[in-house]
Amino acid sequence: MDRRLLLQLGLGAALPARVWAGAPETPRLLVVFLRGGYDAANLLVPTAPFYAEARPNIAIPKGAALALDSDWGLAPALADSVHPLWRHQQAAFVPFAGSRDLSRSHFETQDNIELGQAEQGPRDFRSGFMNRLATVLGSPTRLQAMAFTDQLPLILRGEQPVANQALRDVNKPAITPAQAQLISGMYAGTRFAEAVSGGFEVRDEVAREMAGMKSEDMAAEMQAASRGAIAPKGFALEARRVARLMRERVTLGFIDVGGWDTHVGQGGATGTLATRLGELGRGLALFADEMGPQWRHTVVVVMSEFGRTFRENGNRGTDHGHGSAYWVLGGAVRGGRIAGEQVAVSAATLHQHRDWPVLNEVRATLGGLFRRMYGLNDAQLAQVFPGASPRDLGLI
Repeated sequence: MDRRLLLQLGLGAALPARVWAGAPETPRLLVVFLRGGYDAANLLVPTAPFYAEARPNIAIPKGAALALDSDWGLAPALADSVHPLWRHQQAAFVPFAGSRDLSRSHFETQDNIELGQAEQGPRDFRSGFMNRLATVLGSPTRLQAMAFTDQLPLILRGEQPVANQALRDVNKPAITPAQAQLISGMYAGTRFAEAVSGGFEVRDEVAREMAGMKSEDMAAEMQAASRGAIAPKGFALEARRVARLMRERVTLGFIDVGGWDTHVGQGGATGTLATRLGELGRGLALFADEMGPQWRHTVVVVMSEFGRTFRENGNRGTDHGHGSAYWVLGGAVRGGRIAGEQVAVSAATLHQHRDWPVLNEVRATLGGLFRRMYGLNDAQLAQVFPGASPRDLGLI
């Protein structure tokens, strides 16, 4: 049995429990990956007339979008969640962002972004950029990385020990106690013995904590419902639990959210996409609130594998595109601004006559952000994103 099998089993080579906690002043980074390619143009709404022309059925009506600046508005579904963060200068957006990958394949582009490796040359699927970031940042006694997923994602695979825990199945361990005992026995006497046994202890501890959190959240839902209010669901519940762990323990976190592949019946100011954006926004606002004083040390990056076609399709939806818009939230973020390179939205500026272009490449953008957050030098950034040229967008 080797490291790869441990990853497949979901152990993720978890850290021993005694090195679990992160120092309070350590910066926190949470990456939220929207799997499916969300439609950035109905999140960050262009004021250009071409927007309504290209989307006769799904455009957010003029006046319904929340004004950000003269060129952009925000989806009204985020009026009570992310927009207040924008007003408090704790939210920024980076349009025309993404990977140079032109495959328009969910899996190909997700892999490309999560690995964060050089655009040319072979890929190493054992090394994701968040794991390399964890390695560069130093000793695990000062750092805890964790994926809030049922399997360890590519983005966190690598040499640095990382734990993973599914949030929806906290009472359904991927490895039974008997299997855990067997695996620990197989590694007895090796240099991996302590990490393996400690990893199982961490999983059990996190599962117990999350189960308790879930009970508290259910009670909160019931209490809210008794007053006639609709409680946040789905991602919002998970975001609160994530915040509680990141507040005290986790310094590098990852969570993915699905359901963004809106080929049919996408909707505009209301409808399928607006509902999902609303749920996501409520979760992010609850996360910010739950972080408490730690919010000022926290950065949340919301990203997706690609954007979608700027023109709607025949099914009142959108198809796989190219450029997207990233969200950067946090107490230390220089928010209230649209960051990065931009271009006027028109038929002439579309990539291949159909998509937003990518002007703010993902590795360059995140490299510049990490330099600000962690004070990394060029050599360290080259370890995280080989072959990239970090661009400082002034997000911190």
